[in-house]
Amino acid sequence: MEHSGPHGALRLRFEGVMAEAGLDAGSAERALSAALSPRGFEVYPLQVGWYNALLAPALRLAHSDETLALVVLSTPTMFENAFLPFLQNERRSGNCDLIDQCVAHYISGAVAQCFPGQQVEISYDYEMLPNRRPRFLAQTAAHVAGATYYYQLSDVPDPPWDRKMFGVCIHPQFGGWFAIRALLVFPGVGAQELPQRAPPDCVPSREQRVELLESFNLRWRDWSYRDIVSPTQRYSPRQMDYFSTPPAQRLALLQEWGLLDQAPPPPATEDGQ
Repeated sequence: MEHSGPHGALRLRFEGVMAEAGLDAGSAERALSAALSPRGFEVYPLQVGWYNALLAPALRLAHSDETLALVVLSTPTMFENAFLPFLQNERRSGNCDLIDQCVAHYISGAVAQCFPGQQVEISYDYEMLPNRRPRFLAQTAAHVAGATYYYQLSDVPDPPWDRKMFGVCIHPQFGGWFAIRALLVFPGVGAQELPQRAPPDCVPSREQRVELLESFNLRWRDWSYRDIVSPTQRYSPRQMDYFSTPPAQRLALLQEWGLLDQAPPPPATEDGQ
């Protein structure tokens, strides 16, 4: 049952989610998934220690290893199910990217409704620390949670390149047609019993991995890396048009589509897809 809450997000009646009822990884994942999946998001649980084990000390989260965290991904349906309704129904700021505002609106609203009274630290993919490092490494978090496989140079035996090659996550259902949006940490909530799931290795051969990293690093503008596996769903044509448009011109595009009456000032920084 849906109600309009103070954040304009879904109000969820979910038994056993309250802290006093014993919040754990399973109940937290189910509650947030129930709130966010209709909007085109996926939720995966992890232990902070799995994430920290892969990183240098300066990049680790300042929580004990068993602390519960949830990583949130957006799927191809997020644009139509969350972003377009957000533009039409919610108050927007002129100082931030509209996709970022939309993601923060729905995730923060779902957290407030699903976990009242529970401390939850939310880090978004676009947020930076004062030292200009990201607040969390999104692809590492998605990999250790078993959501997506993070393919890197180290995954290619005898790599054919004499240059730096950036890694990229691939989703087993959506290929590259998704984005990692946020990491939620629950201080004081343990996830000791949570089994770690291996990320699906959907690009298993060396030849495919070479093709993936070359497509992502050398031809990323043609989006071909997103189809390294046959996706069950891609971005819609309208969504492709939006993300193919330079960020400074996206507000004008939304006005052309009749989705914005007046364009606020363009955001100061560019956003990913």
